[in-house]
Order: sequence, then C-alpha cells, then structure tokens
Amino acid sequence: MMTTGGWLFWALLSAVFAALTAIFAKIGIKGVDSDFATLVRTVIITLLLSGFVWFTGKWSNPFSMSAKTLAFLGLSALATGASWVCYFRALQIGNASQVAPIDKLSIVLVVIFAFTFLGERPSMREWMGIVLIAMGALLLAIKR
Repeated sequence: MMTTGGWLFWALLSAVFAALTAIFAKIGIKGVDSDFATLVRTVIITLLLSGFVWFTGKWSNPFSMSAKTLAFLGLSALATGASWVCYFRALQIGNASQVAPIDKLSIVLVVIFAFTFLGERPSMREWMGIVLIAMGALLLAIKR
C-alpha cells in the first residue's frame, strides 16, 4: 500500500489547477477559434516549462533516453494534444460546469486502462468508488 506522502499534495494542486484551467479557458476562448487558443496555450506552456527546466538545472539531452521512453512520451504528447483540442472545442460550445465533469471521466478510463494494460488490480471498494465517480460526473453534466 502506498502512503499518501508527497503525491497527495501534488495531486490536490493538480486538481486545483485543472479546475482553474476550465474557468480561465472558458473566459479566454470567447471570440477565438478553439484550435488557435489551444496553440497559444501550448506555446505558453512550452516556453514556461522550458525555462523552468533550464533554470532548475534539470535539462538533459532528450536523445539520451531509450527509444521506448521517447516513443511513449511521444504518444503521451499526442494524447495530450488531442485531449486539449477536444477540451477547448467542448468548452467553446458547452458550459464549463458540464464539460469539466465529462472530462473527469478520464479518471474512470485511467483505472480501466491501468487494469487492462498495466496489470493494476483495484479492490472491490475502489471499483465502487470508480462507479460513483462515473455516476457523479454524468449527474453533474447532464442537465434537463
């Protein structure tokens, strides 16, 4: 069993920033094409993160990584880009309070994918939590 140590702090910060992402993006994409807005966001993130990695001395030659690592990081980048394009498009035409819960169904999918591809085995209690997350996301997103 993993302790909650440092990961919980960072995971909670991630949740806060993800929530702010939805609000800031919804405000920022008014009158702007969602794909162009995604590009602007990506350029800003690239510049800030590049500076952060350089400043903290964590820069290294990416070609020194194994081919497998590069391939899976590349696939992760493609999935991130596709997610952002879809997310911004959804935010542009939908309500943030509906789009964000559906986006968070990714939690459910991560558990299913981790079970299928990584061999992770959630307990029955954890599966019940996943079902509740899915039901909650759908209840929040579907308005009458």
